[in-house]
Amino acid sequence: MRNIRTFAAIDVGSYELAMKVFEFNGKGNMRQIDCLKHKIDLGTDTYAAGKISYERVDELCQVLREFVRIMKSYKVENYRAYGTSAIRETENTAIILDQIEQRTGIRIEVLSNSEQRFLHYKSIASRGENFNRIIEKGTAIVDIGGGSIQVSLFDKDSLVATQNMKLGVLRLREQLHHLNVKPVKEEELISEIVNAQLSVFKKLYLKDRQIQNIIVVDDYLSAWVKKKSVEGEDSFSVADVAAYEALMKMLRTKSKAQMASVLGMPDEKAQLLFISAVLMKCAIKVMQAEMIWAPGVTLCDGIAYDYAQKNRMITSCHDFEQDIIACARNISKRYMGSKRRGDTLEAITLIIYDSMRKIHGLSKRERLLLRIAAFLHDCGKYISMVDLAECSYQIIMATEIIGLSHKEREIIANVVKFNHSEFVYYHELQSKSIDRQAYLVMAKLTAILRVANGLDRSHKEKFTDIRAAVKDNTLTITVDTQEDITLEKGLFDNRAAFFEEVFSVRPVIKQKRSF
Repeated sequence: MRNIRTFAAIDVGSYELAMKVFEFNGKGNMRQIDCLKHKIDLGTDTYAAGKISYERVDELCQVLREFVRIMKSYKVENYRAYGTSAIRETENTAIILDQIEQRTGIRIEVLSNSEQRFLHYKSIASRGENFNRIIEKGTAIVDIGGGSIQVSLFDKDSLVATQNMKLGVLRLREQLHHLNVKPVKEEELISEIVNAQLSVFKKLYLKDRQIQNIIVVDDYLSAWVKKKSVEGEDSFSVADVAAYEALMKMLRTKSKAQMASVLGMPDEKAQLLFISAVLMKCAIKVMQAEMIWAPGVTLCDGIAYDYAQKNRMITSCHDFEQDIIACARNISKRYMGSKRRGDTLEAITLIIYDSMRKIHGLSKRERLLLRIAAFLHDCGKYISMVDLAECSYQIIMATEIIGLSHKEREIIANVVKFNHSEFVYYHELQSKSIDRQAYLVMAKLTAILRVANGLDRSHKEKFTDIRAAVKDNTLTITVDTQEDITLEKGLFDNRAAFFEEVFSVRPVIKQKRSF
């Protein structure tokens, strides 16, 4: 008997509602068995009025009820439904989500921008070795959504930067409509808006970096790239810049209806294709890219891949955690953080974390958050050495870390903040994101980071070897050094007190002198 499991991925997007049904065969393979789409322009309501209208919600619920019926017919065992910017940016998100769940039984989770883009990124990486081969050279992923675009840069197969810009196709269309722009002026105005932000991106991230390839993720250009692919590539279609210039020439000389007919798409998508094409033209020029690659993936593919990976149904060929770490390291570098100091603090925190595994009860995910906090522990010095705690908090909250939710980023920001300032207890903490569970994670990670930071307070990396072990409610941290550690011992007690309060375990330093 085959061990086949079925799963449905639902994307409540800005312009379209989509569901894909997948099969997992128990041998690490994922197969799409159905795909349903329904055009519903939630984004225009959100970006223009700030709220989704009753009529749109009613239509959304009707389609979702049909999705439920189809899931039952496939005997779907599990599903995930995610809302993106159109849901995320409404003023009445909680009310909308409750209505949908009561009327359809579908529970929609709202993705932060970084979570949404990370799922898109996972869907691209799921295409296997071709992705790894492409990113060995300078590569940018340009992820074009309804509300914004995300540009992620790779250099020597490492993620070096990611930035979100409010340049989505629906948002730009709404701006054109608001300004009452004539068709002949659309390209000029779109280019002006886009280039204003891309020029800043270039100064911050590109500098002397060579970008040879652009991987495009969108609902419009990807289909064209697939039709115009200049070579047979497994999992990816590819077009060169000359072919793209020919596309732009065609788009400039034909009406929207003619464009739709030539490219085989509905008339209402033609303007969005044009906006997407102009946006990509600007990106190609700024980055001086040579090739455009299209994996032909959607958010639904990323949702399914992420679900299968977390439930150990498939084995990933790419280390996504290292991408998050690489992103954090580059943020630290941007704010003049010391790499050696960050590496030292990371190593000490992980030694303590791993020795306390049976006591703290945290998971591998929280271990990742602690590593990021170690890298970013003093980023606020870039702004102020006096107000280090608050400046560090504000930098982290204002800086996107791909793959992390808003709540996770706020946990990290608070851990870094309270590493330098007095800890604030739950009833005093003013945060909508930090619930009691997140607060306890924050307290535990803060306690560990404080002790680790105390062990290297002089920033001289005095210890050649550190070991930690728990016995009889005491965490003994053995350090191997012949140097004077009077400063470390003197400043350790205050940090140890909070650690003991959180874990009921007293940390002590034991010096070992090797000869």
